[in-house]
Amino acid sequence: MLSTLFIMLSGAVLCFILLLVLLSLCRTGAPGVKAWCVANGLSMIAFTLYAFGRQLPPVLSYELANGACLGSVAAVLVGYRHFFGYPLRLGLTSASVLCALAGVTVYHYVYPSFMLRTLIVSAFYATCCIAIGLTVFRARAAWTSRYAYLFSGTMAFVVAFGHAARGVAQAVLPSAPASLLEPSAWSLTALSASTFVMPVLTLGPLMIVHSKMIAKYEYAANRDFLTGALSRRAFWEAAAREIERARRVGRGLTLLTIDVDHFKRINDTYGHAEGDEVLKDMVLAVERRMRSIDYFGRIGGEEFAVLMPDTSLEGAAAAAERLRIGLAEDRASVQPQGHAAGARDYTLSMGVAELRMSDSFHDLMQRADAALYRAKERGRNQVVCEAALEEALA
Repeated sequence: MLSTLFIMLSGAVLCFILLLVLLSLCRTGAPGVKAWCVANGLSMIAFTLYAFGRQLPPVLSYELANGACLGSVAAVLVGYRHFFGYPLRLGLTSASVLCALAGVTVYHYVYPSFMLRTLIVSAFYATCCIAIGLTVFRARAAWTSRYAYLFSGTMAFVVAFGHAARGVAQAVLPSAPASLLEPSAWSLTALSASTFVMPVLTLGPLMIVHSKMIAKYEYAANRDFLTGALSRRAFWEAAAREIERARRVGRGLTLLTIDVDHFKRINDTYGHAEGDEVLKDMVLAVERRMRSIDYFGRIGGEEFAVLMPDTSLEGAAAAAERLRIGLAEDRASVQPQGHAAGARDYTLSMGVAELRMSDSFHDLMQRADAALYRAKERGRNQVVCEAALEEALA
């Protein structure tokens, strides 16, 4: 049969291993990681003190061990609140830990009662775990991986239920142990389960941080670092998928190419920093007027493109014209001040082409670019469709 010493030391080793893993994530700068490191460090201390409880003074094996135990789950909660950007409330959290520890101390020395000590610790753990679960599920808008966050929130509620059940069982069952270190089947089962509490509560943060890192690197790989529009590679990959889908379902697909007029003049006159601001301003203006199914990417320099699934040539041309007019309205409503104010008075030339069944994306891009160049030849600040271009060349 497993001994309490072996179980407790196993819990300490598990927490130590997880602490080492968490320490490796500190360099990522992810919020909450340091608090989760503290949680596992405190749990490691608590399990070690519990393991040698019979050889240590009571103030170490009970008060210090219980304080570390209570502080560990509170630190997990603090880590989650930090990760999701909620107020940390460190004063309130510390006060609650001290109050719970005071209760444990009173029912150890003043009114000795293992049952009441167990109820206090179980209630504290259950409350913190419920708060962790609620924190995770309230932050659904920030989830980067459904599975990682569901696991974290659900496991927090499972641990809360387990501690609540332990407290109730300790209070009502006559066979409940009278000491944490009592070598009974009940006590050993409870101790074995307790060794997995902190690892379970830590696996969630590890999965969440990993998910966030993947999302961050995917964003960096798929987005233009300056404007946030899709990178050229990501845009080409999206175009390949949408062309295949358009052919499969027989729906329209159009491409809108966009170029900032006289962008070189803006850079030469106002500087490259102001030119960058113009590009970022233009991207925001386009994204405000895009549909959620559209793809917006930076093709190169000051040239951008919008891929519009399920859209006819006429529909894309109308959307481009609304964009051009909307940009002019934005300029009229905001009057930048200072030397670089004139840089924001920019216009866009746009070309529109529709996918043909024999087209590659290169073919579609060439026709949209030809329409774009025609718009520039006509004086800029206008939209030209490939149909109009073909009529002009006929």
